Amino acid sequence: VVVDEADRMADMGFLPQVEWILRNVESDHQTLLFSATLDGVVNTLIKRYQTDPSMHEVVSEEVTVEQMTHRFVAVHKMDKAKVAASIAKSAERTIMFTRTKAMADRLARELEELDVKAAPIHGDLRQSSREKSLKDFSDGKLHTLVATDVAARGIHVDDVDVVIQYDPPSDHKTYLHRAGRTARAGESGLVVTLSLWDEELEIKRLQKRIDCVMPIVEMFSNDARLADLTEWDPADA
Repeated sequence: VVVDEADRMADMGFLPQVEWILRNVESDHQTLLFSATLDGVVNTLIKRYQTDPSMHEVVSEEVTVEQMTHRFVAVHKMDKAKVAASIAKSAERTIMFTRTKAMADRLARELEELDVKAAPIHGDLRQSSREKSLKDFSDGKLHTLVATDVAARGIHVDDVDVVIQYDPPSDHKTYLHRAGRTARAGESGLVVTLSLWDEELEIKRLQKRIDCVMPIVEMFSNDARLADLTEWDPADA
């Protein structure tokens, strides 16, 4: 039995189904569990359903909050896609994150209408389509990928200039996973989180969890600062 992306399945509410499968397999079997983290409910799965488990860890270079520049921008709903497009136009490679596959498709279409070469990447797309988008992104033919959190785990592209959290992440771990797509191999990177007026408290809680507290600055799509968000200090806004 292979349980892949165990932590994501738990986050998405599929833990009861996973446990049902593990309870109903033959006793003489081997269980392989893959996960980005081994804490919380994933650790419970290990203790409950694995006997004398052996752990194999792939160590990768840890990306920390301090290695990248962070900006938190308050936007208006009708102007949100235009703000994202303005930021993307100033960068060579941008990855935008949405919470749903439908939103990824919709945002990619809106960005194309705003003259940003973009494509969605998520689990409902054909493998060939995802691979083409990734290749075009790596080759510079495509400037922006619009991804869901699950699909983004298959994205391994260096020199990503900007990560835009178009939809705020569900928790601080997701924020860090998303942010880790930039500032790789010692390079600099920019992480921009967009939020609506009713998401302000959620963003402030997130900032505390990642130890990155700073002002949330309101901007419109015609704001000149969007051309280079690293050149101004949010504290001066």
